[in-house]
Amino acid sequence: MKSRTAIIRLTLPCLLLVAVLALAKSDGKPLTVKGYVLDSACAFTKDLDKPISRECALSCAKAGSQLVILSDDGSIYWPIAETTPATGQNKRLLEFAGGRLVAKGKLYDRGGSHALVIEQIAAAPAKK
Repeated sequence: MKSRTAIIRLTLPCLLLVAVLALAKSDGKPLTVKGYVLDSACAFTKDLDKPISRECALSCAKAGSQLVILSDDGSIYWPIAETTPATGQNKRLLEFAGGRLVAKGKLYDRGGSHALVIEQIAAAPAKK
């Protein structure tokens, strides 16, 4: 009887913790983003509408700057991993650096920032 009570005392808090974590987890909203891939520093400090050049975006990315997606409406999306520990997404974006893409995935918003877990990615036609 004592062992049964001990098991219940240990199991109940674990079940409550799992329930709280499940409720706290945010499932991203589906989103398709069209825009340019450029480094995050230029996206913010230079207030660009499009990248300066492919070489500039590649150089900044290779120096450690995170690549972001600057959408057609001017919003900036931070590509993130859904896994823990998280991994950087620059490798996936390097081939699109300085160019346009279409990315489909899950959107996460927090404190005015937009993050995107990319599920599909492809080059987009040049914007006219």
